[in-house]
Amino acid sequence: MDLNDYRKEIDSIDKELVELFARRMNIAADIAGYKRENNIPVLDPQREREKLHQVGEMAGEKTGRYAELLYSHIFELSRTYQRELLNPDNHIKHTILDAVENTDKMFPTHALVACQGVEGAYSQLACDKLFKSPNIMYFSTFEGVFSAIDKGLCRYGVLPLENSTAGSVNKIYDLMMKYDFSIVRSTRIKVDHSLLVNKGVKLEDIKEIFSHEQAISQCESFLKTLRNVKITPCANTAAAAKMVFESGRKDAAALSSRSCAELYDLQCLQEAVQDQGNNHTRFICISKKCEIYPGADKTSIMMVLPHRPGALNNVLSRFYSLGVNLNKLESRPLPNSDFEFMFYFDLETSVYSEEFTQIFNDLDDICSQFKYLGSYTEVV
Repeated sequence: MDLNDYRKEIDSIDKELVELFARRMNIAADIAGYKRENNIPVLDPQREREKLHQVGEMAGEKTGRYAELLYSHIFELSRTYQRELLNPDNHIKHTILDAVENTDKMFPTHALVACQGVEGAYSQLACDKLFKSPNIMYFSTFEGVFSAIDKGLCRYGVLPLENSTAGSVNKIYDLMMKYDFSIVRSTRIKVDHSLLVNKGVKLEDIKEIFSHEQAISQCESFLKTLRNVKITPCANTAAAAKMVFESGRKDAAALSSRSCAELYDLQCLQEAVQDQGNNHTRFICISKKCEIYPGADKTSIMMVLPHRPGALNNVLSRFYSLGVNLNKLESRPLPNSDFEFMFYFDLETSVYSEEFTQIFNDLDDICSQFKYLGSYTEVV
C-alpha cells in the first residue's frame, strides 16, 4: 500500500466515526431531556471516570492513553451540547444581550474619570489615551477608585492591571472580588522610568529614591548599581516626583515618567532606566453599569472553583471545546478561606459569536461562584 491507499482507508474510517459521533450527540440530546424531567445535573463525574477507565482498557496498552484524551474531549462536547439545550437563556446571557442592545454605539470622549495618584501618573496617561477630554478626579488608593465607581461619584475609573516586566498588580485582583463593576475598555501604555531630581543634584548626591513598588521592581538592575541608596516605596510614581520637588531635597530622587520632570520642574538625570526596553502596563477602564460597545472581542470573568482534582481542567476544557482562546489566567487566594482560590480569565472571542454565549451555560457544574467582568475592546 502507498500513502494514497492509507489515506483512503483513513477517510473510510472517518466517515464511520463522524456518523457514530452524530448518533452519539443525538442520544446525548435525549439524555438532556431526561435529565431536565428528572432534575438531574448535566455533569456525572463518577459515570465519566468509569467510562474513561473502560475506554482505556478497550483501546489497549498502546493507545489507551490517547483514547482517554479523545473521550475526555467528547464528554466536554456532549456536556456543552446538553447545557445549550437545557439552558437556552440565563441571567448572565440576558445581562450581556441587554448591554449589547442598549449601550451607545460610540464610546464617550468626555467623562468624569477616577484615577489613582496625582497629575502625571501613568494612570492619567492611560486615561488621556482612552478619552479625548477626560475630567479626572484623583484618589490616593486603588480602592478609592473602585469606591468612587461604586458610589457613583465618577462614571469611569482607570486602573493598572498588569505589567510586562513586574507582572500583575495583585491589589487590583483582590479588589475585583470586593466590588461590582464592569470592564468597558482596556489599553496599554509604554512605561519608561526616568531618574528625576531637583535642579543641580548629581547622581553621587542621591541617598534616597522614591517610587511605586512596581516601578522599583521594574528598575531592579539599575538600582543595584547604586551604592548606599535607600529605596522607599510610595503610592505612585508621579506622587514620588511631586514629593521630591516639594521637599526641595538635594539628596533625593524619584523614578517617574519623563513628563513629570516638566510637570514638577525637576531635572532628568537618566532616562529609561527600567530593566526591559519593551516595558508596557495594561490598564482597564471600569464602570458601575455594564456597557458593551461595538466590536467587543475580549471578555474577562472570575470563578471560584471547588477544591477538588480536575476543577480547573473542567473549565479549560470548556474553553477548548468551544474554540475560545485564553489570553490570561490569574489566581488569588480567597480571604478567610483555606486553600480556596479565585481564578481570573481573559478570553479572546467576539461577543457576537455563538461560542461566546455557550460559555455561560450551566455554570453551577464547573464553579461555586461566577462573576462576569465585562466584554470590551483594547485601544492600541
